[in-house]
Amino acid sequence: MKEEGFGQARGILLAKSDGCSVYQFRNETGDGTMTCYEVFPGAMLSFNDFHVKYFDSEYVPGRNMFVIDHCREGKMEYLAVENAYAYVGAGDIKMDRRLTHTGRFVFPSSHYHGLTIGFDMEIAAAALAEEVKDFPVDLIKLQEKYCPGRYPNLIHEKGAAEHIFGELYQVPEKIRIPYFKIKIMELLLYLDALELPKEQEERPYYYKTQVEKVKAIQAFLAEHMAENYTQEDLSVRFEIPLTGMKNCFKSVYGMSIGAWLTDYRMNRAAEFLRADREKSVAEIAGLVGYDSASKFAIAFRKIMGMSPVEYRSAIR
Repeated sequence: MKEEGFGQARGILLAKSDGCSVYQFRNETGDGTMTCYEVFPGAMLSFNDFHVKYFDSEYVPGRNMFVIDHCREGKMEYLAVENAYAYVGAGDIKMDRRLTHTGRFVFPSSHYHGLTIGFDMEIAAAALAEEVKDFPVDLIKLQEKYCPGRYPNLIHEKGAAEHIFGELYQVPEKIRIPYFKIKIMELLLYLDALELPKEQEERPYYYKTQVEKVKAIQAFLAEHMAENYTQEDLSVRFEIPLTGMKNCFKSVYGMSIGAWLTDYRMNRAAEFLRADREKSVAEIAGLVGYDSASKFAIAFRKIMGMSPVEYRSAIR
């Protein structure tokens, strides 16, 4: 049986009880779950945990929606303007009306964790007045404030908002719904009071051709991790300006090219250390692009918290 998540993709309904529904999403790259709660009429909160490279959304709202996404961990690619993409990272808040929510959503780090608070405006706006007498927030005006156009709006405010979201992730089961209700009210009050700068700093977005080249660079580096290429080499090879390449790569993968490559090499080295005990540390260093075992050991310790020898001994 297939059901539709609130403001999300289409998934398989795994369980449903006491206002809580659990949906599963699966493709050849992995799977994910959404745990959804109806907090009050027209208002839904869901916890999203995905371990996939992408998922395809068939969602078409059909209703007037106002949806708030909070990213706790990972990265998500979304359509920022026509033929251009931007990225939600840890701590970011994305708000939209789900008008561009059909299509493929990519998770560059192959995982994404966060929550979604969604409002069916026609129902929720009326219910809000019933839930809290004289509640000062006009939900319609709040939607107009943060979602004036077709595409999502992203904000990076990590102060009080991060505190509000953080408390939603660990709530005792017996008080979940009333607690969710209180925190949603608190969030709405906060967003209503938040003053947006007259000239908002735009979130960098990148055109499809730039993103495709950066993803090709990442795949190339992974395939040739034993070799060493300068960033200038990569810029020329993939015909992309150096500064644009650096900025786009960091937006997509959440770290610089050098940091990503080091992290990838050390994780591959850890796999070699576990799987092939006949190979020496020096041989494995060479396989991941280091001609010095000592430099490799320093890099490995920085990422893994122990030397290659200690790591191999620890997993016996």
